[in-house]
Formats: sequence, C-alpha cells, structure tokens
Amino acid sequence: HIQDDRELLERVARDGVPLTCCPLSNLRLQVVHDMREHPIPRFLHEGVVCTINSDDPAYFGGYAAANYALADIGMSMEELASLAKNSIDASFASDDRKTQLHAQLATWRTQHGL
Repeated sequence: HIQDDRELLERVARDGVPLTCCPLSNLRLQVVHDMREHPIPRFLHEGVVCTINSDDPAYFGGYAAANYALADIGMSMEELASLAKNSIDASFASDDRKTQLHAQLATWRTQHGL
C-alpha cells in the first residue's frame, strides 16, 4: 500500500500525481475494514491529490455519489470540497469545462459556508 511507503507517498505529493480512491471497492475488497481507517484524510493532509471515484459500480454497489457518501464518514465538508476540486483538476475535461465545474464548486462551497 502506498500509505506504507513514505518515500513514494512524498514523491506522489511532490509531483502532484492524482490518486483515485474508490471507497466502496476498498471496503468490498477489504483494503480497509472501516471507512474511519481509510487513508484519504491523511493523504489530503500530506498534500496528496486524491479523488473519489467509482470502480465497477454494478459490482461494488454505487457510482461516484455513493462513494462520496461513504467517504463522508469522519471527513469535514472542507475535505470533501478538496476531493471535488482535485477531481476537476485531474480530469480530462477541457479548460472551459473545468472553469464551469470550479464555478459550480465555488457556489456549493459558499452555500455550505466554506
């Protein structure tokens, strides 16, 4: 696991390599046994670009929204907003689309007092 390799984790953070995290599959495959054990908050705190994604939704039981809902356990709204920002930045969307998505995220942040 990357969380156990300090040197690799530091390099990923330094180089801005985005990590896709899929909470539903992580639980199903027993990468973690409880979402409170998931390293996402630690990764964010250490400057790693993390994103929340779905991994084979039909098999693991949910699309991106269900994975965000699961990731919400023990995470602040600010952390969830950071995950959304990272997803926009790491996507293959056009610059215009990224600008639109960042504006929508800014509106959401304002609505939630962030």
